[in-house]
Amino acid sequence: MERTFIAIKPDGVQRGLVSEIVSRFERKGYKLVAIKLVVPSKQFAEKHYHDLKERPFFSGLCDFLSSGPVLAMVIKSPHVIKYGRKLIGATDPSKSEPGTIRGDLAVVVVRNIIHGSDGPETAKDEIALWFQPKELVSYTSNEEKWIYGVN
Repeated sequence: MERTFIAIKPDGVQRGLVSEIVSRFERKGYKLVAIKLVVPSKQFAEKHYHDLKERPFFSGLCDFLSSGPVLAMVIKSPHVIKYGRKLIGATDPSKSEPGTIRGDLAVVVVRNIIHGSDGPETAKDEIALWFQPKELVSYTSNEEKWIYGVN
């Protein structure tokens, strides 16, 4: 089992897409282990996007992430980072396949609705940035035996 960080960005929250997006992860069988609605400060957004600091769009990206509420989540499942990103779709919605979150719900790259960790180290760092360990819930879902074949 691995964990990943997912954030529904301010455009997704403001457009009322939270339930649609969360339900896609739940229908897939991914386990939600943490969730909260926050309005990050610009300084917090700069920490989140620290790896993009040298890019010309960095400041605008941080302004956008801190412009309104963000739904932050941690999702757990085998291979959730790789397959979760497939569910999300390409960063540029015009290059995202139909059926993906961005392919179905986003139009332009600067308002692409959702963020997902791109690897195990990034997931670990982003989860630690957005959540305290006590906010991560550990439980056994009644559906696990039907999803993972565990009895």
